[in-house]
Amino acid sequence: MAVVPPQAAIAAATHPLLVVVDEEANCTNDLQAAADSGCDDRSWSCFPTIVGFLILTFNSAMAIVGSRGEMTAVAFIVFCYADLVALFVCLRMYERAIVGSSRRRWLKIVVWILTTLLTFAFSYKVAAVMPPPVAVVVWLTAFATVAGGFVAFFVYEEKRSDY
Repeated sequence: MAVVPPQAAIAAATHPLLVVVDEEANCTNDLQAAADSGCDDRSWSCFPTIVGFLILTFNSAMAIVGSRGEMTAVAFIVFCYADLVALFVCLRMYERAIVGSSRRRWLKIVVWILTTLLTFAFSYKVAAVMPPPVAVVVWLTAFATVAGGFVAFFVYEEKRSDY
């Protein structure tokens, strides 16, 4: 049974199309509690995640080996790996957090910051090997992406909850 925060119940009563209840995030039964602790024996749901992290780790290790000890390249690879792992962990925690909770709001901020850092890191690497006019386009695209993410995550959400 889902637990619906009071704000969501009021919003649903006044405008039913505005509220989408995340059943998985609000589930409080024992099976959900077991699933929160990791993978259970009855499901292969974590198999793609494990394979994905193994591929990411292998690819990062091979990139470090291929960098031949260049410290800036190694730092970039380690930063991107750590950022991606933190991003996936925070996304998982966000999906599991109770809708409308302060934890969920803070995780949304952290997810936006992590994606912003990753966007700027890749833009820096790409812009460094491009001619100046193309580098400007790369940076403009990065800033537009970050600004669009901010509007979608925070501004649009606030306007939607004002109804």
